[in-house]
Amino acid sequence: MFETFWDARTARILFTALLIAMILAFLWGARQTLTLFLFAILFAYLVDPLVSYLQKPLRGRTQAIAAVFRLLVGLLVGIGFVIGPKIAEEGRSLASSLPSLIDRIGSGQLVFQIGQTHGWSQQRVAQMQSFLFAHRADILNYAKSIGESLAQPAQHIWWLILIPILSLFFLKDGRDIADNLIALARTPEETTMVRGIVRDVNIMLGSYIRAQLLLCSFTAVAYTVGLSLMQVPYSFILGPIAGIFEFVPTVGPAIAAVSIFAIAALSSYPHLAWIVIFFAGWRLVQDYVFSPRVMGKSLEISPLVQLFAVLAGSEIAGVVGALISVPAVAALRILWRRMSKYKPAENPATPSVFKSNRFRRLIMRP
Repeated sequence: MFETFWDARTARILFTALLIAMILAFLWGARQTLTLFLFAILFAYLVDPLVSYLQKPLRGRTQAIAAVFRLLVGLLVGIGFVIGPKIAEEGRSLASSLPSLIDRIGSGQLVFQIGQTHGWSQQRVAQMQSFLFAHRADILNYAKSIGESLAQPAQHIWWLILIPILSLFFLKDGRDIADNLIALARTPEETTMVRGIVRDVNIMLGSYIRAQLLLCSFTAVAYTVGLSLMQVPYSFILGPIAGIFEFVPTVGPAIAAVSIFAIAALSSYPHLAWIVIFFAGWRLVQDYVFSPRVMGKSLEISPLVQLFAVLAGSEIAGVVGALISVPAVAALRILWRRMSKYKPAENPATPSVFKSNRFRRLIMRP
């Protein structure tokens, strides 16, 4: 009678589903902590080549890590002394004037000034003013929501201190962690597969992070210099912001361009066409000259998949999700490619790495 209502296989399936749900719930609940550790890993990948280069001359990895961090601190302090006051001044000015600039959109005053500058007819100006006045509440709500979204990373500003500290542990013990992962394999075939996954992910993340840093630096310098030469207001704050948005593939540069154009328009900048020309020219140089040479084939995923990953990541975890979505998809691609090529010696249908696991044996047992 008991066996009629109790099926062992069904119970194991239900238990497995419940366990997976609990794991996913834990990951979702600890997503901020996991994101912090992930950024620490990415930062460790960024400075690891310099640490490895100095390890032999300084006779130790710990000494090389200390030297690299002293160099980074000195570099940041030097940059802060040179352009820090200018950035702080423009940042305060932009933060104080942005509410009034947004209010000028809803009132139609900005359209009147732009129309006078570009010689628009009074009828056209009146139509634009009436449209903006009718949608004043929607414009203010959109502006508020965008501001709140952009302000979310500022709530974790203290991560700038924790990320380098946590990266010290990954720089020091990263190779031991990789060796421990490889040691989990039970057969030579599994060892080859796991070692290949670790090696491919290591190469992909290292080359991707370093390439992205170079591209972001190019964008920050180009935007700061170009906007300054065109006398665009707040160029020293808009240039670094554009460089930060360059970290988000495909979507980030578009958001940066629209934001800079909107701020220039709100500030009554008279030469908006030159800004559009500058944006178009820089994207051609960045996408067809710098990016192919710097990025190379570090990701090996199509731009469409990158766009989907960024949009899905932003829906799940906001700005942070958009930043980490593309390397996460690339890592999953490497995992899938290696697992699909894996052919265990005992049973091709069931990898022995799972057969050796007690939990896997419990699930797969008939």
